[in-house]
Amino acid sequence: MNNKRLSGWAVCAAILLLLTTACGEKAKDAASGQQQGGANNADKVSIGITQIVQHTSLDEARKGFIQALKDNGYEEGVNLEIDYKDAQNDINNTSTIAQKFASDNKDLVLAISTPSAQAAAQQIKDVPILFTAVTDPVGGQLVSSMEQPGGNVTGTTDLHPEAISTLMEFVKTSIPNAKAVGIIANEGEQNTVTNITQAREALEKQGLEVVVAPITNSSEVKQAAESLIGKVQAIYVPSDNTVVSSLSTVVAVANEQDIPLFVAEKDSVKNGGVASFGFEYYDIGYATGEMAVDILKNGKKPADMPVQVPKELDLALNMKSAAEQGFTVTDDMKKSVKKGNLFE
Repeated sequence: MNNKRLSGWAVCAAILLLLTTACGEKAKDAASGQQQGGANNADKVSIGITQIVQHTSLDEARKGFIQALKDNGYEEGVNLEIDYKDAQNDINNTSTIAQKFASDNKDLVLAISTPSAQAAAQQIKDVPILFTAVTDPVGGQLVSSMEQPGGNVTGTTDLHPEAISTLMEFVKTSIPNAKAVGIIANEGEQNTVTNITQAREALEKQGLEVVVAPITNSSEVKQAAESLIGKVQAIYVPSDNTVVSSLSTVVAVANEQDIPLFVAEKDSVKNGGVASFGFEYYDIGYATGEMAVDILKNGKKPADMPVQVPKELDLALNMKSAAEQGFTVTDDMKKSVKKGNLFE
């Protein structure tokens, strides 16, 4: 009788111990979940970011993209994994990165630049792809149209419809004696071809000759800039990843030879160009991040998401570069520059 009672108490004690242990584990798991912001494995998303090369504009676009995700509840190390790859301006690397992302089965891929986006679109067919800092999404065969992309790819373009024509008109009016403008460009980039075509049309409309100094890699940029000496009264650098990544060499030639350097990107004005009509690459990156949130949280499809264009187009001036390059900044120019776009 006493033995049976003892046996019964032992069973009850064992059950109680199991229940206590289980509750403790659940409490521990719950606390862990709270420490992680309530995230769990099911909530986590993995995003691959492929970027053709590191330079200020592209880096700012990436920062804006990540900030938009953060502002919408995604945090690295908690419910967000970012796999960032730099192709180091090598087209072959863009394909290798895209293949890796395809095999990793990412939840979404961000491609920064035209070459990176083209490689991703070729290799990845069943995962949403967003691009930013792409000049001509249709010409680059990334989307069927700007309004209705039609596939698994969409994003933001870095070409405001009036940016190049406005800048070329500014070149003519600010340098009245100009006869020719030099363009340094890698015509192997689709975005550059679009830039040059529009720049040529705009410059010829202003009665200016166009002298193109072609390059194929960054080591040729300095020589290309020097080849324009004595031939042109201004230099234009388009949104060409190869040239922009080596912009300092063009700036050095422009400063030494008193040739005003006009650039396609406001970030390039900060880095030594004299003037541009542009926008913040951070902003288009942020807009792309918001598109990513719509896909990840709201189930939107890239096929139905129109390509977004920059909303702002403002004059940016670099006063130090103007002095170095023999460019006269008038009071009217200063008055038309918004706060934050005048660099000393």
